[in-house]
Amino acid sequence: MTSKEWVLVTGGAHRLGREFCLAFARSGWNIFCHYKNSADNARETQEMVQRLGMQCILIQQDLNDPNAHNLLLDSCESHTAKLPRCIVNNASLFAIDSAQSANAELLQTHFQTNTVVPLLLGNAIAQRAALTKPPAESFCVIHVLDQKVHNLNPDYFSYTVSKLALHRSVALQAQSLAPWVRVCGLSPGLSYLSGDQTQENFDKASLVNLLKKAINPKDIADAAVFIATNESMTGSTVQIDNGQHLIPLERDVMFVVNKQVNA
Repeated sequence: MTSKEWVLVTGGAHRLGREFCLAFARSGWNIFCHYKNSADNARETQEMVQRLGMQCILIQQDLNDPNAHNLLLDSCESHTAKLPRCIVNNASLFAIDSAQSANAELLQTHFQTNTVVPLLLGNAIAQRAALTKPPAESFCVIHVLDQKVHNLNPDYFSYTVSKLALHRSVALQAQSLAPWVRVCGLSPGLSYLSGDQTQENFDKASLVNLLKKAINPKDIADAAVFIATNESMTGSTVQIDNGQHLIPLERDVMFVVNKQVNA
């Protein structure tokens, strides 16, 4: 990898997305930071990246647009006349439901953001790379998953199904897009408050892993940089979760802890 390549981070305005932006910036990458509605947070991320001495271009895009994958890459090329060498598919929809309450609309919206856009971004960058003469150097696509895909419980049904589909696509897409695009998965554990989770609940839930300590989001982001710069990795998934996936639970950890708190 040459210096000062560009990475596209979807959902990069805050939380883990911001950590990805900062980790890549610390490693000498310029950043395309995608966001949907969080413009103020995106500008904060941009300022933080710039303080690290790297460029950060903000790209606003609704991922529900059927052509969102092409519009994102068009925006990248319009600013730099080149494709991002890495895409971190971080943006996710995470709405609570169950198998009994799931409906077509909720399933489809989860799949659009969590599965369709990540896969089509990988396909699109491969198609565009194939048009360059001579063929471009290899690109990398990182699909951000969830420890839940390795440790099933029935909560957050539509979210989990969409992430399961993306997880099972990692090896398939790596086979399909080789040799010009490497495709890997990255499965983090609980790292931030979710939905209406209380701080007390999060503090307890974040210890439910083999190492019995909270997961450092920086470690997750640094793993993405490792994947992006390791030219021998493709078709595999890295799990950064303090061993959370090795502790099976009947419910999502948030609800298990709620029972303990209320007991």
